[in-house]
Amino acid sequence: MTDGSDDIQALIALMARLPGLGPRSARRVVLQLIRRRGGQMAQLAALMERVAQNSRECLTCGNITDRDTCAICTDPARATGEICVVEDVADLWALERAGAFRGRYHVLGGTLSALDEIGPEDLGIPALIDRIARDRISEVILALNATVEGQTTAHYIADALEGSGIAITGLAQGVPIGGELDYLDDGTISAALRARRRI
Repeated sequence: MTDGSDDIQALIALMARLPGLGPRSARRVVLQLIRRRGGQMAQLAALMERVAQNSRECLTCGNITDRDTCAICTDPARATGEICVVEDVADLWALERAGAFRGRYHVLGGTLSALDEIGPEDLGIPALIDRIARDRISEVILALNATVEGQTTAHYIADALEGSGIAITGLAQGVPIGGELDYLDDGTISAALRARRRI
């Protein structure tokens, strides 16, 4: 038994590859979109086309935006002297959703990994060091995932900034070992930010 045309099957297979969607969920989503193809599907297709053409990384922090510099980096109220370093854009969005941090961010784009041959130059670490030297930074918050790679990266950055006179802190309670920020609730993220500790 087949579910529709080859194009529909291809769309279901493509949707099933998205995080959080398996084959059954993808079929339900595609069926819902087809039923509303005059409204929802057309709007979604047009919006996806615009996002595909216009989205880019912020030249300052690495956030996803449709401009050269994101709204967080251009907001003068956020020039607090605090930079929160995260592994991925999803982590930045999770922290923003919690609403507990009012400074600026720096997205590394991953973590150090000897097995995968990912070194500091492959991440946003040199850009972070340059940014800290250039801007008036008083605190660097290392909000990296509580994994071996995340903690290795945090220690590398802390060592690189040693002697700079800048406070280096990390998330404290609420973030479980092996936990990832994108999967935590807003209250847990807020508590972890408030209880950050010096590294």
